[in-house]
Amino acid sequence: MNSSSTVTDRPNTTPGPSTIAASLRMAAKLLCERSDSPQLDAEVLLASLLGATRSALKLRSDEALGADTVVAYRELIVRRAGGVPVAYLTGIREFWSLPLEVTPAVLVPRPETELLVEQALELLVDASAAVLDLGTGSGAIALAVASERRDARVVGVDISEEAVRVARANAHALGLAGIEWRVGSWFAAVADRRFDIILSNPPYIGARDSALASLQAEPATALIGGPTGLEQLAYIIAAAPSHLLPGGWLLTEHGADQARPVRALFERQHFQDIRSFDDYSGRPRLTRGRLRGPLASPPSPNQEPS
Repeated sequence: MNSSSTVTDRPNTTPGPSTIAASLRMAAKLLCERSDSPQLDAEVLLASLLGATRSALKLRSDEALGADTVVAYRELIVRRAGGVPVAYLTGIREFWSLPLEVTPAVLVPRPETELLVEQALELLVDASAAVLDLGTGSGAIALAVASERRDARVVGVDISEEAVRVARANAHALGLAGIEWRVGSWFAAVADRRFDIILSNPPYIGARDSALASLQAEPATALIGGPTGLEQLAYIIAAAPSHLLPGGWLLTEHGADQARPVRALFERQHFQDIRSFDDYSGRPRLTRGRLRGPLASPPSPNQEPS
């Protein structure tokens, strides 16, 4: 075999020319069985890689991509097909129209959690109200509330130091410097302080729930609430009266099948005006209740819910 035939027969591993339109078609096809929104994912990832908008991709659909860009894009698509959330691949997730940095240390903010912000803003009649966001993660809820109520005294708490670092960075980037960030487990981080409103999107998935299979890239501590999924909700609801001002509100997100047991937990702690709300898909997603009766005594730091 001569040298020329050797060169000719050697496989070419360098990606050939590819247009934006062709790359998007390839990506959407690869993702069609791995994502609920393959076309959107494909567009968001390529737009992020090119530093362009999704609408700009359509205008530039016939533009050829460089070989390095093609390789980088394919790597992103492979990772997305493997279950990595788009937000982790781009490093950004929009919530309440706020661009937030997200990393694998925090849960990716979901659109349905904006319902928690909507309800909180409806109840925040006092401009300088004290607001607590338990399990703040990226700071999404605290930042959204602070962006709408600039005089509110907002505190964000998370057990993860890395999550609080992400939340602080987001606050700095958005110019929302007035939020107080604390590291600690639930109410232990705020000791005997009381608030007008307590908000929480705690872990509420059961440890053996099949939904976890598609969420493996996200932190388990932000997802799994215990064997049944209700354990962290039960603790927060039981301890909340000791950290609410008279007439204060507790609002918690929960699973679509948990509204009834969560309302029962509110009733056990003698909350009033208890009500559940549906998310944008029509599924029960949030329950709120208002504190009544005399102020409760602060619990022991190690006290568990009854």
